[in-house]
Amino acid sequence: MAHSITRSFAALLMVLSLVSAGETGLAAPCTPTPWDEIGPFYRPNAPVRNTIGRGYVLSGTVRSSADCRPIPNARIEVWQTGPGGAYDDDHRATLFSDRDGRYRLETSFPPPYGRRPSHIHILVDAKGFEGLITQHYPRKGSREATLDLVLVPEAPGGAKARKPTGR
Repeated sequence: MAHSITRSFAALLMVLSLVSAGETGLAAPCTPTPWDEIGPFYRPNAPVRNTIGRGYVLSGTVRSSADCRPIPNARIEVWQTGPGGAYDDDHRATLFSDRDGRYRLETSFPPPYGRRPSHIHILVDAKGFEGLITQHYPRKGSREATLDLVLVPEAPGGAKARKPTGR
């Protein structure tokens, strides 16, 4: 009898470890990326490109907050100050996440703007998801960073609660 209880307990522990390891097929939710200010320098229709400078790489994956799955073909717009400290067309871009939700931007390290720390503005739109406006604040002296962009699914009926640019 004791041997049977021990085996049952061991089996239960094994099942619990599989559940906690995510082997159930149920994906855990991801925390949505926090919103930040769009700022006064956003302009639509940035050129499609993923290089706007050299020396700093920002990459990551666009994901759903519902299940952390990657979102392919998300439209990502970025803009930042150039080396002279002003916003210009050379430091604006539109890029798209690949089929695995990944994106990669190569740029120059953004200088501070006025009293604001170095930052890169990011706007993300994807079919079936709320829009996102956020900013990335690179650490001084870093040459790269990873930033996953986690979007919230649209409410039932397809009405977007957040339309970052009125699109």
